[in-house]
Amino acid sequence: MSWFLLLGLVLGLSLAFLATLSRRSELLRMEAQLGQRERARQGGAESTLQYPVVDLSRCLGCGTCVSACPEEGVLELVHGQAMVVNGARCVGHSVCERECPVGAITVRIADLDRRRDVPVLSDELESISAPGLYLAGEVTAHALIKTAIEHGTRAARAAAARVAAAPADLGGERGLDLCIVGAGPAGLACALEAKRLGLGFVVIEQEPGPGGTVAKYPRQKLVLTQPVELPLHGPLGGGKTTFTKEELVALWQRIVDEEALPIHGGLAYQGCARAEDGGFVVHTSGGTLRARSLCLALGRRGSPRKLGVPGEDLPKVAYGLLDAHSYQGRRIVVVGGGDSAIETALGLAEQPGNEVLLSYRREAFFRLKTRNQERLDESVAAGRLRLALRSEVVAITPREIELEVREGEGARRYRFPNDEVFVLAGGVAPFELLERSGVSCDPALRPPAAPVIERGTGLAQALGAALVLALAAGAWALLHADYYLLPAEARPSDAKHTWLRPGSGFGLWAGVAATALIAINFLYVARRAGWRWLSFGSLRSWMTSHVATGILALLLATLHGAMDPRDTVGGHALLGLFVLLVTGAIGRYLYAHVPRAANGRELELEEVRAELERLGERWDASQRAFVERVRAAVDGHARAVQWRSSFLGRALALVFGRRRFERTLSGLGREGRAAGITPERVTASLRLAREAHRVATAAAHYEDLRGVLSSWRYLHRWVAALMVLLLALHLVYALAYASFTGPGGVGP
Repeated sequence: MSWFLLLGLVLGLSLAFLATLSRRSELLRMEAQLGQRERARQGGAESTLQYPVVDLSRCLGCGTCVSACPEEGVLELVHGQAMVVNGARCVGHSVCERECPVGAITVRIADLDRRRDVPVLSDELESISAPGLYLAGEVTAHALIKTAIEHGTRAARAAAARVAAAPADLGGERGLDLCIVGAGPAGLACALEAKRLGLGFVVIEQEPGPGGTVAKYPRQKLVLTQPVELPLHGPLGGGKTTFTKEELVALWQRIVDEEALPIHGGLAYQGCARAEDGGFVVHTSGGTLRARSLCLALGRRGSPRKLGVPGEDLPKVAYGLLDAHSYQGRRIVVVGGGDSAIETALGLAEQPGNEVLLSYRREAFFRLKTRNQERLDESVAAGRLRLALRSEVVAITPREIELEVREGEGARRYRFPNDEVFVLAGGVAPFELLERSGVSCDPALRPPAAPVIERGTGLAQALGAALVLALAAGAWALLHADYYLLPAEARPSDAKHTWLRPGSGFGLWAGVAATALIAINFLYVARRAGWRWLSFGSLRSWMTSHVATGILALLLATLHGAMDPRDTVGGHALLGLFVLLVTGAIGRYLYAHVPRAANGRELELEEVRAELERLGERWDASQRAFVERVRAAVDGHARAVQWRSSFLGRALALVFGRRRFERTLSGLGREGRAAGITPERVTASLRLAREAHRVATAAAHYEDLRGVLSSWRYLHRWVAALMVLLLALHLVYALAYASFTGPGGVGP
């Protein structure tokens, strides 16, 4: 007995120690993620186009969206729920939306109700202000090659429907059904679908060959990382999922040649006019042509963004890099802070003899892909690349470049010897050209966007469906109550016994169906784990199936046991199935409330900090310094309460922490008044500090409660394992004795 107690004590202490370390690691991870979110917000890393929105009333914290997102750092788990940490890194894959099992996340276009850089389109991608004119690809504010291909295909189908609705010929020798502008992925897909549909069409492209913006990417850049399908061609590259720029452009050129697509390179689109018959007169650098419909697949980058500084027109200034190998032994400055600028700087820094300086106007990089950030950090640490953050180009001369670097409250100018300058500050979207074509970006023409509201957990619908199933089972039981209410020993003599008992008839098939439903139910786990042969359907549909099969399996197992479960292996399996259903319901509908409250406090704390920041921006330098000290005090206390203390420490902070914080604020108040800050401003700053401390303390205690409640996940998993074991023993027992006695233990 002593050995047993000692072993149990060692095992228990070991588990407690490991759990404590795991918990501390989790808190430090969340602190780092919230810090990253705050740095991104302060640095102005706002979502430029698409971004995810999380419905905290539904989010289960399963982490599927985080693992599914191809762009790392967009989403993370904070307080057991998904949170947008850096929305600027989102490029609109929408994988998170498709994979969320409970529909708790959607991908939207940022500020759509007031943006003037997003064309107003119908669901068919037709311009609201110019009927018959379609837009496809990046110009619609949607990134990704896959999306561009889908857009081009839809535009061609819409143009074909327009031709079918008004088949009268436009007249003239050059009358076309469709004119496509741009031979990038959207334009090529539109052309292939137009050929498949039998339309008369032509493609005009200002570059010599196909590829669009992709063809201008740096050498060997990885441009596609997911399978796509082209009309007439099928899966691109036979289902291959990764392509470099050269591979993709070569493949597109081969498709153009094989399908004999009428692509006219070297023609620049200059605008269009409405013809008398409702079609379009398309103006190009090589003349005009007439078409019933027009598809603009122009891309969004347009012409490179200029710096507007002296010397920018020198031959050494370039706005893109095709091959870094041709630059060696050069003193180079790269201007920009996006992935293109980073990749250019890294590629040049790897060439022999190059000295590369990267200039960026902000204090940190916030929109980079994780891999690019890691490569940048490695290159800087190794001395291959230098950074000039918070800097802007002032002037460029044949032998030098002048930068203005912000340092504290002021700025200083520096001159660097220089041979080459690469400006990768984005592009100016072709909105002027779109406007001349009749495309409007006026948000007043756009239907009101659906408000971002929490849709609730869906508990009412689930309870309704479960109630219907339970009532159906109850109705069956009532219909045969004369049998189910009999004592076990009296049932064999009843006429219904042969087909309601567990071993034959309805009772047997109810058990078989329950077992099959349990097997189907567990396929959800395999689907979440990413098994390829279960990749069909959305994870949300699988989650719905998981819940429905669990409830139905329990009801059928109850009927299989003839409404009389007993102290047998089958009866214990039925009890395990019931506990499994209850713990699953806790996870699906009840557990989300506490993490939601914790994350709500984090968002509230973020708002208070932002208000403190805005308060300081309205005052002079000395008063801003006071606000910064108040903010530092708030952050220090919040960090101590939320992340750096123990559970006991946070509990004691609820009682004594406020008193210590008040002493800190009293000292700050005296400092502020001694510095000549008005009492009103001191009071306003300290009021926000007290509010921030209250919210941070509440968030810490909600997180502790969530940590305790999260044990349901382990209970759910272990109960599932135990239930499967009991069910297997029940089946073995039944087969061994050639009698399906069922959970009730009632045999023939």
